[in-house]
Amino acid sequence: MEFKMPPQFTSVEEALFSVFGAGSKIKTVQKLAGGDINEACRLTLSNGKRVFIKLNNKKNASFFSAEAAGLAAIAGTKTVRTPEVFGFGSDEEKSGRSFLMLEFIGEQKPVSDYWETFACQLSAMHRADASSFVKDGTYGFVCGNYIGSETQINTGCCSWTAFFRDCRLKPQFKRAAAYFDQAERRQIVKLLDHLEDILVEPEQPSLLHGDLWSGNVIAGHDGNAWLIDPAVYVGHAEADLAMTELFGGFPQEFYHTYQEMGLQQEGYRRRKDLYNLYHLLNHLNMFGRSYLLSVKRIIREYVQ
Repeated sequence: MEFKMPPQFTSVEEALFSVFGAGSKIKTVQKLAGGDINEACRLTLSNGKRVFIKLNNKKNASFFSAEAAGLAAIAGTKTVRTPEVFGFGSDEEKSGRSFLMLEFIGEQKPVSDYWETFACQLSAMHRADASSFVKDGTYGFVCGNYIGSETQINTGCCSWTAFFRDCRLKPQFKRAAAYFDQAERRQIVKLLDHLEDILVEPEQPSLLHGDLWSGNVIAGHDGNAWLIDPAVYVGHAEADLAMTELFGGFPQEFYHTYQEMGLQQEGYRRRKDLYNLYHLLNHLNMFGRSYLLSVKRIIREYVQ
């Protein structure tokens, strides 16, 4: 499949005109509760249509270009639903703010087989051809993006183990260096030097959501699962699966169905915590010491 970047605009009005036609104007603006990084609003237009928009400072415009690329990549697999990206950009003349304009999907009661269906759809996404999403390699993504508010490096690499070491763990350990003493730093070096003894190369590269916790899976207007707020890259499918287990986990019917799809490789349970070390390090770097004990526990788990 061919990757196509969503359109970029120089104003909200230009985006509305391009997507909904001449005369499309904002009738009402309703602020919505959401993440702590961006401001979120629901726009009701003069034609009755509703649009979801995220806003931030102009200097953070790359948040939205990265998210637009990630949503477009997931949509390109034609497996799991995501909000349609109408466009992104910076409103240069009026507010000077950056924006991301998306389909407003609402939220409904989940269908009866919600988690089983989602497991099948996620498995299909993980099986989809991901070759067009990476430059100069097998693992990575066409652009850098973000995991929360932290940058995520997606430089193309031909080895999954090397990619996870150099583009995931090493940058996070570097940011968190002040939290560790000399003995712990030696343990970290040992862990990074022996990742090939723990990780395995996937049977096929997969497009990953990248931040797959329960808050980023919602029941849309059709009652089925929709993915939001991606941090996509091409990697090992089990890294997505591990993330689902980090903060409370999904219902067991999801895991039973996903396992039936045959994507899990032998030894996943042993590797799971190593994948989640990346996310715990990221939380340590964003939110502070409350995640430090969990990080150190996992390091000790793999470095005897």
